[in-house]
Amino acid sequence: MPAETRTAASPAPVLRSGTRTPGGIVLLLHGGREDGLEAPPLLNLPALRMRPFARAVRRAARGRRVLVAEARYRHRGWNGERADAARDAGAALAALRARFGELPVVLVGHSMGGRAALAAARDPAVRGVVALAPWCPPGEPVAHLAGRRLYLLHDETDRVTAARDSWAFVRRAREAGADATGIPMPAGGHTMLRGARLWHRRAAGLALDALAAPPA
Repeated sequence: MPAETRTAASPAPVLRSGTRTPGGIVLLLHGGREDGLEAPPLLNLPALRMRPFARAVRRAARGRRVLVAEARYRHRGWNGERADAARDAGAALAALRARFGELPVVLVGHSMGGRAALAAARDPAVRGVVALAPWCPPGEPVAHLAGRRLYLLHDETDRVTAARDSWAFVRRAREAGADATGIPMPAGGHTMLRGARLWHRRAAGLALDALAAPPA
């Protein structure tokens, strides 16, 4: 991501559930657009789509000291080399570190948020990524993912992002030293509405497994 001076700070992450003294963090990253410098609207459907995932992680983590948080973006789009969503994901990680200290983190991202999660996983705190119908353009960097645990979930009927790009990313990440797994989903398309409970349950379980994994 190119170095660029910002005139406005990234919004602070929203804490969805957790404890005052967490032992680990699951950070959610919602989707967006390829381009769009405008701020996300107040009624932000991609962000609302991640709420059931937050609840699923909270239920699955019951009895464990896991904090669930959601990153906020300044812009709706990725915006080419600006990679705004990845920058904001990195800023959310820094804000969580400043507040809670050095803790293991797993990133759960959908679509553009999946791309942002895979990019932000260069942060040493990140143990793994659960990417849901992620946007994985050919040629995305993978060297920084060595030692990370990656799960890419995709329905092959998705017409917005291509499952074949996810599987190609998994192969390249493995070659770079990541513990990467591609998981075909039986339904859901890009919105993950059909078979939603399976998406929620599987993503939550994988996120907590990755959070419990030993550091690379």
